[in-house]
Amino acid sequence: MAKIISTHSFRGGTGKSNTTANLSAIVAKAGNRVGVIDTDIQSPGIHTLFKFQQGLNRFALNDYLWGRCRIEEAAYDVTDQCAGNVDESTDRTRLFLIPSSLNSNEIARILREGYDVALLNDGFQQLISQLKLDYLFIDTHPGVNEETLLSLAISDVLVLVMRPDQQDFQGTAVTVELARRLEVPELFIVVNKTPPDTDEQALRQQIENTYQCDVAALLPLSVEMARMASGGLFSNRFPDHPFSTQLQGVAKRILR
Repeated sequence: MAKIISTHSFRGGTGKSNTTANLSAIVAKAGNRVGVIDTDIQSPGIHTLFKFQQGLNRFALNDYLWGRCRIEEAAYDVTDQCAGNVDESTDRTRLFLIPSSLNSNEIARILREGYDVALLNDGFQQLISQLKLDYLFIDTHPGVNEETLLSLAISDVLVLVMRPDQQDFQGTAVTVELARRLEVPELFIVVNKTPPDTDEQALRQQIENTYQCDVAALLPLSVEMARMASGGLFSNRFPDHPFSTQLQGVAKRILR
């Protein structure tokens, strides 16, 4: 049975897509078949982290939603981005990306007409079946909408990404409450862009007391990350960086 992991944040700019992309690659490198789907259809971007050139793809998630293709036809093998430290004891290591379209007309149509959210759920199950996935990562649209509620409802694990910021504190409370109402089996928080002078123990305790759920990682505010400018997977280039080692710990929780 495949495990579905949704990565979500209440606001944009938290580093949600970076977290999703790096986690999916780490899990794939452990010897798993992994899919990562960009359901942030209004502002897609996770493809850049896999150095995927959208002009080369025939189909995107949008094409599936409009009935132009099967969803597995919009899946692209990006296993070559799992550079280094691949578990060679198994040949199952595969990483598939299902991007959303950057075409402005496609985005405008979604904004104007919406789409059948139930069809998206069917697509998730079809991906798992056709690609024989062990794990499916869903990179969600920030905030709360129908797609968010669907993603939460079908998830085995919800990774909430937030910054140590008052607006994020308030918004995250809404998402935690929704996740509990939807009875998501496992929920934990990843705090991103933590300043270097932060009292990490006090911050962790504050967040865990506020939301009554675990903080799985405190990811540091990273100059190296900013310099990469989404030009690849950070955990590949800097595997020993605290950002990467913290995410490796999160991946272990997902792999349980």
